[in-house]
Amino acid sequence: MPAGRTNEELQDITLLGNQGVKYVFEYDPKLLETFDNKHPYRDTFVKFNCPEFTSLCPMTGQPDFATMYISYIPDVKMVESKSLKLYLFSFRNHGDFHEDCVNIIMNDLIEAMNPRYIEVWGKFTPRGGISIDPYCNYGRPGTKYEAMAEQRMLNHDMYPEKVDNR
Repeated sequence: MPAGRTNEELQDITLLGNQGVKYVFEYDPKLLETFDNKHPYRDTFVKFNCPEFTSLCPMTGQPDFATMYISYIPDVKMVESKSLKLYLFSFRNHGDFHEDCVNIIMNDLIEAMNPRYIEVWGKFTPRGGISIDPYCNYGRPGTKYEAMAEQRMLNHDMYPEKVDNR
């Protein structure tokens, strides 16, 4: 398989390299763009670390800050990183609980890509003396990835990562 991408393969990528991109301040899953995985015959673990995630408390309207860790094993489609950045930015004025945010992000990425496996882990900074670190995952049903999701859920916090955002 030749290296590189053709213009035809990149035709659906509209945000990357676009200097006129407007930031959307309201939640918008339509911002997510995907491209074809040129290596669907191999499992590749893709991890995004997003240390500037913000949303709003649905009760008080106060801002919540987090590092969002998104990891997935693609199948046919992969998410384009600038579109993911703009999508995550669209949570800026979105009022939802931390647990809801990680599940919404995961659901939207499943809808956009249909990955073999995905997990989303939010490490929120403390408010009122408590930090909340919700974790969710998904493995495609009936595959080894379903078993992987179960195993990672059971063990996801056995050896917590060093938390340096608080």
